[in-house]
Amino acid sequence: MREASSLSVLLGLLGRHRSLGIGLLMAVTVVVVSIVSPQFLAPGNVRDLLIQAAPIVIIACGVMMVVLTAEIDISVGSMMGLLAAVLGVLSSPAHLGWSVPAAAFAVILLGACLGGLNGVLVAYGRVPSIIVTLGMLTLLKGVTELVLGGEWVTDLPSALRFLGTGSVSGIPISVIVAVFVVVLTWIVLSRTAFGRRVYAVGSNEAAAHYAGISVQVTKMLTFLWTGILVALAVLVSAPQLAVIDSGFGTGVELLVVTCVVVGGVAISGGLGRLAGVVTACLLMTMISTVLIFLKLGEGATYWSRGIQGLFILGAVLLDHMAKQVQMSREGDSG
Repeated sequence: MREASSLSVLLGLLGRHRSLGIGLLMAVTVVVVSIVSPQFLAPGNVRDLLIQAAPIVIIACGVMMVVLTAEIDISVGSMMGLLAAVLGVLSSPAHLGWSVPAAAFAVILLGACLGGLNGVLVAYGRVPSIIVTLGMLTLLKGVTELVLGGEWVTDLPSALRFLGTGSVSGIPISVIVAVFVVVLTWIVLSRTAFGRRVYAVGSNEAAAHYAGISVQVTKMLTFLWTGILVALAVLVSAPQLAVIDSGFGTGVELLVVTCVVVGGVAISGGLGRLAGVVTACLLMTMISTVLIFLKLGEGATYWSRGIQGLFILGAVLLDHMAKQVQMSREGDSG
């Protein structure tokens, strides 16, 4: 009994203070790497790390809401690829040559439509979200190939390039947008009725329904919001590249879901803090750069993927163990 109680306390602490644990792990990692390679903390490298993390943070804010409702979205990487392709084709002078504001608006609208479609199929069609978004993942990859026609978009207008490479008062635009999205998400989740509905739906869908909450509308809006955030992430990340090709966004879905789960959002919904998700995004996007500075060479990419997999597996197992201990305690008390 004493061992079970100690385990319960430990798992409870890990669950409630996941962001603190991740932050501590990140701090230890930074210290170790900076000792091995002092260039790691150079201002230019820190800036690059923040720029790299910004689109992941933006998308994770949306996927977090989806997971809080006990659903999942693994189509965000393919959605990024399609939206980037559309952005390039619309804005490029060699293609349609739209103005940057018009192209940006069209991409945001398309992102909302794609996210909304996911939401409608899940909430009203009652198709499991893993099936819907897996299907969309494959479908959107095919549509991206059709949009690009096997070619690359290389001549992006300078105004669009500024969204990806420009800065305001020395702060990269992508970082500014990421901070804005994080603050807005925090306000929505902690200060609005919609945020409370999101948590309620994920905690107990039946109870939320009997309490008068529209479960379908809540779930649909979280998917729609995720689509909008994917579009924003594309606007500040795709223009950073010299070319836009069909491979853009590949693997982002795994990284984002890893950040959300490792950040303490229960895969079963209803539990999670934004601080943990943002901290996990910074840690997970930092891993590949850390491995390079540790001089692992070409193997850094494979190590990075393996570490991401271990993190998400560990987080899921931790949540599962915490639930088992909680159920055991409730059984004993009953």
